[in-house]
Amino acid sequence: MNELHQYDYHLPEELIAGSPLEQRDKARLLVVDRSNAKLQHRLVCELPDLLAEHDCLVLNDTQVIPARLLGRRAATGGKWEGLYLGTNAAKTWRLIGQTRGKLEIGEKVVVYPAHAPESGDELWLTLLERQPGNVWVARPDSEQSALELLRRYGTVPLPPYIGRKLATPDDWSRYQTTYARRPGAVAAPTAGLHFTPDLFEQCHLRGIGSAFVTLHVGLGTFRPIEAENLSDHRMHSEWCEVSRETAERIRATKRQGGRVVAVGTTTVRTLETAPCSPEIDAWQGETDLFIRPPYKFQIVDALLTNFHLPKSSLMVMVSAFAGIELIQRAYACAIREQYRFYSYGDAMLIL
Repeated sequence: MNELHQYDYHLPEELIAGSPLEQRDKARLLVVDRSNAKLQHRLVCELPDLLAEHDCLVLNDTQVIPARLLGRRAATGGKWEGLYLGTNAAKTWRLIGQTRGKLEIGEKVVVYPAHAPESGDELWLTLLERQPGNVWVARPDSEQSALELLRRYGTVPLPPYIGRKLATPDDWSRYQTTYARRPGAVAAPTAGLHFTPDLFEQCHLRGIGSAFVTLHVGLGTFRPIEAENLSDHRMHSEWCEVSRETAERIRATKRQGGRVVAVGTTTVRTLETAPCSPEIDAWQGETDLFIRPPYKFQIVDALLTNFHLPKSSLMVMVSAFAGIELIQRAYACAIREQYRFYSYGDAMLIL
């Protein structure tokens, strides 16, 4: 199962969810049972009935930042669009950008507020260095923090398949989990978008615990696989953390016979990167873990996840977890039953 074409499927365009449901936890939930290969159709709000006492939900508490930038090239006036990826120790920015023509080292880009382009407010970025993967190092002409500048000039970086040029006010609130608290992601951990305070409460009443990790979603999660042979693909690194409290909660869950239920693929990567000898321990740092068959999972026992793009690293990961034949059958069923796909779409629970 090492060839990319094995993780392909055809999705009718009308099944791509362009907007969120009115109620987060009313999304459909396809339950995939690995023990007997059976599928059943439920709702996310029924999750407490599908899990057991002493199980523990582990969720990614990263917060999406307004990382999408719009502007123009100072020298030519040509349109430029960028995505902020992070800040280096020297307070320079890492970003990727799109424009007509070839950008040059030393060139300046003028960024304007995404939702008020005619305001006259401008931020100048000087391109200092080009790194592998078309990543640029740039210096802003402001002493304000990156987060302050992004909130002033940026907008929510919606995935291109949603089809909107600019995020709406609804996107600002709904393309964010209800428990997000640590700013740094350029894309949402979308499995977590279904959770509400009431759903957490219902889980708590059933004796189902919860814990949080952090992975700031970046290029590693959503950049496409370009190599046909999966062994040739290299993930971009992303920063993540498992706190001491979360590590202890996971250890306690395992001792009590409960399952670690990862909410989202970013949670899986964080947990599976953490040291485990023989139990998980607190950890923080960069991960470039690419989970592909025949990966042996050490921590994660069950997975709640949205439906993923074909031939993506996320599709490969869920196939490693449940088996490629079962995942292909589940996806075919979801398409046949007209589930909603991708970021604002429905979910799958793999037990």
